This record gives sequence, C-alpha cells and structure tokens, in this order.
Amino acid sequence: MAEPSLTSLLGQVRRDRVLTVPNLLSVLRLAGVPLFLYLLLVPGGAAWGADVWAIVVLALGGITDWLDGKLARLLGQYSTLGALLDPAVDRLYILAALLALGLREAVPWWVVAALVARDLVLAATLPVLRSRGYGPYRVTYLGKGATFLLLYAFPLLLAAQAQGWFADLARPFAYAFAVWGTVLYLYTGALYLAQFVRALRAPIDRAGVAGGLRRED
Repeated sequence: MAEPSLTSLLGQVRRDRVLTVPNLLSVLRLAGVPLFLYLLLVPGGAAWGADVWAIVVLALGGITDWLDGKLARLLGQYSTLGALLDPAVDRLYILAALLALGLREAVPWWVVAALVARDLVLAATLPVLRSRGYGPYRVTYLGKGATFLLLYAFPLLLAAQAQGWFADLARPFAYAFAVWGTVLYLYTGALYLAQFVRALRAPIDRAGVAGGLRRED
C-alpha cells in the first residue's frame, strides 16, 4: 500500500484542527445568538432601541460569516469542525429570529413551522448518513442564497413594524426577501432530501461518492 504524501498528511491535520481563526469567528458568532434573541424579546426594549442593537448583532454575524469563509480559503484553515459549525450557527440565527418574530406577530406561525420543520427533517437524516459512512450535506450556493435572503428579511421585518416613512419603505423589501427566502429555503431542503434518498439508493463509485454525498470512511 502506498505511503500517504506529506501534502495529504498536512491536509488531514488542517481538517482535524479546532483552534483556527475561522472557527474562532464562528464561535463568536454563535455567542451572539442568545444576545440577538434577548434583544428581540426583552420587555420595554423599544424604549432604548433594542431592535436596532439586534440588527447590529445580526449584521456583525453576517460579516463574520463572510469573513470566516474568506479566511479559511486565504489561510488554508479548513476543518471538519468549521464545516459543521458554520451552517449550524446560520440555522440557530434563523431559528432565533423566527421564534422572536413569530412571538411579535411579524411573521405568520405557519411560516415559522414550515422553516423549522425543514431543518428538523434534514437533521433527522444526518444520523442515518453518519451510520452509513457519509458526512453532512455540503452547503450549496442555493442554500447559502436562501440563508442570505432570510437573514436580510429579518431586520427589514423589524423595521417594517415601526412607524414612519422608513417603515413604509422597508415593508415591500421585507416581504420580498421573506417570501423568496422562504420559498428558496424550502426548495433547497427538498434538494438536500432528494440527495439523501439518492445516496441511500445509488451505488458508490470509486471515489466513494453516491448520490452526490461522499463517504468519509
């Protein structure tokens, strides 16, 4: 059996690393989730601009989300933890925003239920994939686009709840981002689910790929 090359060994070390700059940014972004939720739900928050601070936290989360991916490519600091942590934090921000906006009646509860159900269904497939040697779903550009639309819709929906010309200006954009984000989020969920079904049915090729998913063993 051929000995692994130095490049492949270094690549394995990089994938197994935990203490990387991108992972640190993801952890910081994760710490912002409970703060974001608190700011949206704190009683009397409107008096001191809690919604504005919630939007600031969300914006900083979006910046660090872009930055950790950029730094991972620039520094070559890809890791298994980062591949799991980055989309997980996105899901948590979406969940926190959906719950808060649902409680504030800015988003219909059926939308909250549909988007949360999408993530729960996909989460339920991960142990099955893991038991068969597959890694998690790879984030697609469509999936990133859906997340982008929703994370922009949430602050606009907050702004649309206020009074005045800015609320009137934000309202159509808020609804547009929310509708397209919801449709695309559910559509990409269906694509991931189809990928799951194909992976269970399709034969594994020489590269260890079946149905678009790669085996990790």
